[in-house]
Amino acid sequence: MRRRAAVLIASLSVGVLSGCDLAPVYDPPHYLLPESYQGSGPFRVAHPEDVLSARGDWWSLLGDAQLNELEDQLGHENPTLEAAAEAYTQARDLAAEAQSRLYPQIGAQALVSDNKDSAHRLFRASGSTGPTQEASNQIGAAASWEPDFWHAIRNRVHAQKRLAQSSAADLATARLSLQAELANDYVAVRGLDAELEVLRQSIVAYQKAVEVARLRSEGQIASGLDLARALSQLDSAQAQETETHLQRDLMQHAVAVLVGVMPSSFSIPPANEFRLTPPQLPPGMPSELLQRRPDIASAERQMAAANASIGVSRAAFYPNVTLSGMAGFEDNAFSLLSLPNSLWSVGAGAMLPLFEGGLRRAELQRSWSQYAQTRDNYRATVLAAFQEVEDGLSLTQRLATEATQQREASDQALQALSISTMLYDDGLDNYLSVAVAQVQALAAQTTEVQLLARQMQASVSLIRALGGGWTVQVLPNEKQTLPFGPLDYGASAKE
Repeated sequence: MRRRAAVLIASLSVGVLSGCDLAPVYDPPHYLLPESYQGSGPFRVAHPEDVLSARGDWWSLLGDAQLNELEDQLGHENPTLEAAAEAYTQARDLAAEAQSRLYPQIGAQALVSDNKDSAHRLFRASGSTGPTQEASNQIGAAASWEPDFWHAIRNRVHAQKRLAQSSAADLATARLSLQAELANDYVAVRGLDAELEVLRQSIVAYQKAVEVARLRSEGQIASGLDLARALSQLDSAQAQETETHLQRDLMQHAVAVLVGVMPSSFSIPPANEFRLTPPQLPPGMPSELLQRRPDIASAERQMAAANASIGVSRAAFYPNVTLSGMAGFEDNAFSLLSLPNSLWSVGAGAMLPLFEGGLRRAELQRSWSQYAQTRDNYRATVLAAFQEVEDGLSLTQRLATEATQQREASDQALQALSISTMLYDDGLDNYLSVAVAQVQALAAQTTEVQLLARQMQASVSLIRALGGGWTVQVLPNEKQTLPFGPLDYGASAKE
């Protein structure tokens, strides 16, 4: 009865001690969020295809088949994205390493040796007839286990799993950033194509104007000044066309690197006009943004990991208990598996820190400071996310209005150029008016095309700010961060 009572008391003690979780109760910061975004304004009713889907193929909203192919290629070939995926794999492995300490560590060993001592070794009696050579063969197994009385191991596991979740969110952030960068670069290429088309049409018109000015100058109807002005306009437009070609080459090279292709072997066929149309996106509720941004999820998981690390630092103030055992057989021949040749050892150890010069206290204080740092980083990430959404909303709305106004300005500038050219051809005005109208028309048309590209890029930035269809529900839970189970000995795909 006494033995049973002792076993019962010991079991209860272990059960109580194993429930001593010293980590603080985790409670992330709560925000009082507005009911709507300041720059949301009136939005039309969205069609189903306009809503950001959880599949993540948000770029399909832009309606460009080649962009869809490039984005798909980026997902498979971009080395930066592959490096981020490897970082997530390593984070999962670290979580598995921490998880392994919860289980007993068991190992087996075998030793075969033949040993000879010197006949004149120290303390060997003179004339001794004892053997100087003998074999030693041994097989055995050893096991050790650290009972997690203070949840130090469990909190270390929680911290690593949460860091793995943060790494998964970082991977989603990297993927979204690269996708948005590719979309922006592709839009820039198409915008430069539209600028080149404007310049080509202008150069054709300028060449005709040069011929008219040359004929009028040869016929002494106009002075050589008109011809000089016409040639200057033509040369300037051609120089601008060369510069635009240069900018397009650079953007095309950037797209090539993003999709993992050598720039020398990559090209995007030019387009004659800017066909991309920015989609109208409902921004949703501000409270939803905390669940739709992977960078916010990453910052929150880092804060949760730092909270668990506080429990690890607290547990360091309490005794650390280790249980160990060893059993096997040893013989000077090969008759190992016999009871007289057996050996075993069972032990338990405990270590309680008494004086370490403030080491444990410094570690605990550092853990609290790290948690406060991650909490502040989380708040900064949330504020930056709302700023990006508000910036995106303001840009899409203001640029849409500006593009409409600039389109009207371009129409008026083209009309002024047509009138000035007609008056010059009829001899009713000099070429200065035509030159001024040409400069204004080219500048207005170029600005219009650039505004269309900026408007499209603003839509891409807004989609990125809204999370690109990502939701926190796709984030793996702590159990899913483990790449394999404790008894899974199958080879992984990379072994």
